[in-house]
Amino acid sequence: MTDFAPYGFATRAIHAGQEPDPTTGSVIVPIHATSTYAQDGVGGLRGGFEYSRTGNPTRAALEECMAALEGGRHGRAFASGMAATDTALRAMCRPGDHVVIPNDAYGGTFRLIDKVLSQWGVEHTPVPLSDVDAVRAAVRPNTKVVWVETPTNPLLNIADIALLAQVAHSAGARLVVDNTFASPYLQSPLALGADVVLHSTTKYVGGHSDVVGGILVTSDDELDAAFGFLQNGAGAVPGPFDAWLTLRGIKTLEVRMEKHSDNAELVVQALLRHPRVTSVLYPGLPEHPGHEVAAKQMKRFGGMISFTVAGGEAAALEVCSRTKLFTLAESLGGVESLIEHPGKMTHASTAGSMLEVPADLVRVSVGIESGEDLVSDLVAALD
Repeated sequence: MTDFAPYGFATRAIHAGQEPDPTTGSVIVPIHATSTYAQDGVGGLRGGFEYSRTGNPTRAALEECMAALEGGRHGRAFASGMAATDTALRAMCRPGDHVVIPNDAYGGTFRLIDKVLSQWGVEHTPVPLSDVDAVRAAVRPNTKVVWVETPTNPLLNIADIALLAQVAHSAGARLVVDNTFASPYLQSPLALGADVVLHSTTKYVGGHSDVVGGILVTSDDELDAAFGFLQNGAGAVPGPFDAWLTLRGIKTLEVRMEKHSDNAELVVQALLRHPRVTSVLYPGLPEHPGHEVAAKQMKRFGGMISFTVAGGEAAALEVCSRTKLFTLAESLGGVESLIEHPGKMTHASTAGSMLEVPADLVRVSVGIESGEDLVSDLVAALD
């Protein structure tokens, strides 16, 4: 097996875990659409495969590739980003434990922690992760996990991964980084001290809005064993076709992220000029409070932008309804541009909580269409 660690990102994305099939020479990893595997005598497993909930060659290729992209030793693929989130938290927390979370966490993560894990006695404290002192103050003797998103969803706040890793580790806790918004191309949390990296591979990793999935990557052997136990024991695994689609998407991740970033920069400048836009949230802006940290730990600033509009919620909803190229839809990270109203859509579960998002907020996932067309479409919707 080739060691791809010395190779560049695009080379790893195209080749890691994806060497030609030894039986046929197929350059592309086959879709192993099987539920079980013939054994050469009892316990005589071919390649270690016995049952596809436990392991599948297509899924194994995806896991190896994602581990290579994130610079980790182990990858575990799941049926969704939330399945990966659930596994990570259940592997690291027990009743009576405590988790520090962003005060603007993704709505699904907040819902899982606040409405599900709380029933099993896991406590949580939301804090602004950009404030390292606030995180340090929130850590308790029973804190097991500091959960980080950077950039956050949907307010695009930035957390200093290296500093938060120090805070977590000094308290005996682990640092988990949801790297979905940045992708492995733009940001490498393990290299900055994180213990675990999580992705909703539905988003930038898959990149084509045609597959749902999640991944956990770590270099900690003990954590990986715990993740693997739950992956098999709870069974929230992706099918082989899902794994294959995700692998196909990964191959173009570098070129897509560059184009997403190019287009986002054009859109940001247009939004800044528009009189109906009252604020633009994008870490690439020098005036963004997290800009310096983002510039330090990210290659570029990505394709996600949030902005607020004059006229409150009604005006924000109107903008969302008027675009033609930006499709009104949840999710993000695909080649096509999307627009949504977080308060009514992806973050509806935070209503009435400390994590409630502004009613006049609009979030856009800038795709890889012609940038000038995307600018014209948004400007027309705002006019």
